[in-house]
Amino acid sequence: MNDLKKWLLVVGARPNFMKVAPLIRAIDKHNSARHSSPVAVRYSLVHTGQHYDFNMSDAFFKDLDLPKPNLHLGVGSGNHGEQTGKVLIEFEKVLLAEKPDLVIVVGDVNSTLACALAAVKLHIPVAHVESGLRSFDRRMPEEINRLLTDAISDYLFTPSPEGDENLLKEGIPGEKIFLVGDIMVDSLLFHLEKAKKTDILARLSLNADFHTPRALGFSLPVADPVEDPVEDPELRRRELRRRELRRRERSRRAPCSELPASPAPASGSGFSRSVLRAPCSLLQYALLTLHRPANVDNRESFGRIIQGLLHVAARMPVIFPTHPRTLKQIKALNLDPAFEFHDSWNMKPEQYYEDGVLKQKIHCFEPLGYLDFLNVMAHATLVLTDSGGIQEETTVLDVPCITLRDTTERPITLTEGTNVLVHNDPRKIVAEVEKVLGGNRRRSRCPSIWDGHTAERIVAILASNT
Repeated sequence: MNDLKKWLLVVGARPNFMKVAPLIRAIDKHNSARHSSPVAVRYSLVHTGQHYDFNMSDAFFKDLDLPKPNLHLGVGSGNHGEQTGKVLIEFEKVLLAEKPDLVIVVGDVNSTLACALAAVKLHIPVAHVESGLRSFDRRMPEEINRLLTDAISDYLFTPSPEGDENLLKEGIPGEKIFLVGDIMVDSLLFHLEKAKKTDILARLSLNADFHTPRALGFSLPVADPVEDPVEDPELRRRELRRRELRRRERSRRAPCSELPASPAPASGSGFSRSVLRAPCSLLQYALLTLHRPANVDNRESFGRIIQGLLHVAARMPVIFPTHPRTLKQIKALNLDPAFEFHDSWNMKPEQYYEDGVLKQKIHCFEPLGYLDFLNVMAHATLVLTDSGGIQEETTVLDVPCITLRDTTERPITLTEGTNVLVHNDPRKIVAEVEKVLGGNRRRSRCPSIWDGHTAERIVAILASNT
């Protein structure tokens, strides 16, 4: 007879969903092969409600085939202390009622720390997935959450070797540390084919054939750079020198009919980075994500980033699925003139132009679901972000990543991936974009352990130890 174990899996914010989905698949797989293990697992999914917006929560559940949460705490947004305290109070009630054998937390959001702390105080073992990540910047709330969660967890699952090193330096016993790979990559590889089939690129009118002078009905001269929130004469001179290059880039776009068909995915556990290649020629575009308080709460910092982004916008459309908090800050800081706000993802090609030239605006849209976002990211010419997870995903996809931070908790994306740090320096932003467009971009060597089987390793370890 199998030993039945009860596990609680916690999600609170959007990045958590991509990390828990592979764990649920791995648990189901483990249970279907009970002859190979004396332990069966009954899990419950607890959603703290830290983020609750349809496109930032419910849509992700649908895209990731996540089951409906067994319990929803409905905590909502709030200041860090308020939110952490609410989750701690409500999750303790769940623990007292459910009496689980194990609590699994993922990532570094407030719910991660609060739920780990509630469990430890009740002497319930805690497993932390994505342990050992360190930016060494304690100004970041996520860094505090990582440090404290790792200090009290019983099972620490790391995505890369430097995670193990960080934990050992902090005095964590080696027998608690397990190098298993990157759980985010499990989701990415599992959903590649599904993402490939979404229609988001067509809805955005990013087919290059739609942007020829004939299709648009007007010629495409290049506009002078707009006046930025923080003007830089050198950046302006560089932009003026780019005019002819941009015109040439547009003229040599290949029509869809001249391009080879997309190759089939690689067999086995590996994958081909070309599997998401568009079936037709796409307009060059940049994908932007931006939400960290250090970047969007201070007008000077945000303005410097916008200055660099507007010079990128002079070269190609900048597509910005906007975090609700960032949207609020744009308006509060009176930075609206740098942005164009769209109420739909259904774009006409001419909406990228004004008076016959490419608009030098950042195009803001509602947040995307997971599959649509993955599709847009995989086909982007480059990605500008302050997100940690996207640094990993672009490394796997071999898409250039320009990170708008001066530190990263994922240094492997700098040494083996496509990532580069530019902070809020507009000169560095423009310089790195120029490297990409000039063919001098970083190439990725995807870490071998990022193979899509991280969740299976985690479940196997926990089933044999709990």
